[in-house]
Amino acid sequence: PVAMGAGFGAGLALALASSAFIGGSFVLKKKGLLRLCGRARAGQGGHAYLREWLWWAGLLCMGVGEAANFAAYAFAPATLVTPLGALSVLVSAVLSSIFLSEQLNVHGKIGCILSILGSTVMVIHAPQEEEVSSLESMAEKLKDPGFIVFAVCVLVSSLLLIFVAGPRYGQSNVLVYVLVCSAIGSLSVSCVKGLGIALKELFSGKPVLKEPLGWVLLVCLVICISIQINYLNKALDIFNTSVVTPIYYVLFTTAVMTCSAILFKEWQHMVLDNIMGSISGFLTIVSGIFLLHAFRDMPFSPSLLPLFLQPGRAEPHPPWSSADRHQSCQHQPLLPSEDKGSQSAEEEEEK
Repeated sequence: PVAMGAGFGAGLALALASSAFIGGSFVLKKKGLLRLCGRARAGQGGHAYLREWLWWAGLLCMGVGEAANFAAYAFAPATLVTPLGALSVLVSAVLSSIFLSEQLNVHGKIGCILSILGSTVMVIHAPQEEEVSSLESMAEKLKDPGFIVFAVCVLVSSLLLIFVAGPRYGQSNVLVYVLVCSAIGSLSVSCVKGLGIALKELFSGKPVLKEPLGWVLLVCLVICISIQINYLNKALDIFNTSVVTPIYYVLFTTAVMTCSAILFKEWQHMVLDNIMGSISGFLTIVSGIFLLHAFRDMPFSPSLLPLFLQPGRAEPHPPWSSADRHQSCQHQPLLPSEDKGSQSAEEEEEK
């Protein structure tokens, strides 16, 4: 069963607040950039946006959202926190349609609904991770042979992608650099989880600063985030954002869920219903994000709807009269056209 205690509720609330702040930050920064009328825009190398308070408000919201997301990993399972990050895309899309007059077509609205439904299903069936309340228990988890094998596979595959596949296929295949970001990102989330536990112990008065594991996790986190940012920027520079974003979300979340299942044994004590529910919720979120991004720039006019759904469309066929409505096809004479002509002539002579 899912533990709906204070820790789980705090982690869920922090994850939702993180999505709200991060989604709103994009709108605030965009609003500030649009106010740069007649001044050098950011895309032209200018820095006039630094004088706009709306841009700074967006940056502050981004910082608050990232801090809330960081803290959420200390209370809730990573398998729950990471997929809920998709809600920031939803919040950004909805607020952009309201405050920036950006069009949200039918595909985007369906994607928003699917993202909400998938997130709700994942919250209901969230896995109960094994208790990790101290750096000592975190160290024991990191020494697990299963996680060591997983980490070695991630590092080896990332090196092969960077030095072998990158120079050959990086400019033509979107999966090369996105796979690097996703694989390294799974390790960065594990580092965040450990640092969150260290901060909880620090605030409770324990001498965490003397523990070498906390500093090792911090250094590994900085390295992992630097690699992620570098190769994600490369992917965004080469390929379209609407292609990179959904693929990166799917691969990154899948890698994080796999890493969390191996490191924290989150799926070990789950029943089949909760496992199927978590997977179904994740796939529903993936479908919503795909619809929201892949068809974002596609115009959807009423003329594309079926005829009976188009507003103000005249009926293609005139309404039947009451006599024709009750007349059955079985009572119509099955005569050729010539016979029909001769029959009508005989009827006129009789009259």
